Amino acid sequence: MIPAIRLACRAEMRLLTDWAAAEGWNPGLHDAETFFAADPEGFLLAEVGEEPVGCISAVRQGSGHGFIGFYLVRPDWRGKGVGIALWRAGMARLAGRVVGLDGVVAQQANYARSGFALAWRNVRFAAVAPAPVAGGQGEVVAAGGVPFAEIAALDANVFPAEREAFLRAWMAAPGHRALAVRGVGGLRGFGVARPCREGTKLGPLTATDPAAARALFNALVAGAPAPVFLDLPESNPAAAALAQEAGMEPAFETARMYAGPAPVLRQERIYGVASFELG
Repeated sequence: MIPAIRLACRAEMRLLTDWAAAEGWNPGLHDAETFFAADPEGFLLAEVGEEPVGCISAVRQGSGHGFIGFYLVRPDWRGKGVGIALWRAGMARLAGRVVGLDGVVAQQANYARSGFALAWRNVRFAAVAPAPVAGGQGEVVAAGGVPFAEIAALDANVFPAEREAFLRAWMAAPGHRALAVRGVGGLRGFGVARPCREGTKLGPLTATDPAAARALFNALVAGAPAPVFLDLPESNPAAAALAQEAGMEPAFETARMYAGPAPVLRQERIYGVASFELG
C-alpha cells in the first residue's frame, strides 16, 4: 500500500512528538513549536485513508544543507512500505543539498547504502544529579541580554547554516533557560537547558574554551529537574571529560552521518548538540 505524503501543520506537530515519546526519545515539552520554527514545511506526514501512520522531518538549513529526523512509522504499520515512502519524500525535499542525520548505530549500514558516510559519533550522557565540575571560569548571564548577533556568530562555528528562527524560538520557549558567558574578547559560550517529558536536556552547549563550557554547565544544571541529559560529539574529548567529571554516564549514542561532504565545524567548541532531530 502506497501512503499519501503531505506536509504536517503546526497543530499536528504534537502528534509527532507523542510518537517520539512512545519510542522512548524523551522529547522536550515544547519541541513541537520550536522544531516547527526551524522550517514550517520540513515535517512530512504519511497517511493511509486519512489516518496518520508515520512521519519524517526533512528540514532545510540555509541554502545548501538539510537534516533528516523524526523518522517514525507507527508499530502497526511497519513493514508495509510506509517507511521507504517517507524516506524517499524526505530525501526528495532535500535534493541537491548536503544532508545530515543522527541515526541509531544499528541502522548505520542502511544509511550507508543510501549514500551516507559516518562523520563522528554523538554520545548521550545522563545522570540523576550531575555534580558541579571544577575549572569553570567566566561570568554567566542571561542569554536574552546578549546581542543576538553575537550568539549567531558563535553558533556559526558549530552549525553549517544560519538557524536564527530556530534559535530565537529555542531561547524563548517556556521553561527553557538560555545562558551565556561573556569575556573581554566577546561571547565565550552559549547554552540552553530545556524541560523534557523526563528531566532536562542541555543543548546547544557551545563554548570557545573548556573553562567557559564548565561555567555554563554548572549554571545550567543548577536546579534542573532530574535526570539531566547531555548529547555531545565523541570527537570533543574535553566535552566527554566534563560529563564524566560531573558523574554522568553514557546512556545512548547515534551516528552523525552525511550524504555529501561533511561540513567543517569547530567540533572542539561543541559541548552539547541542540537535538538529534535537527542537529
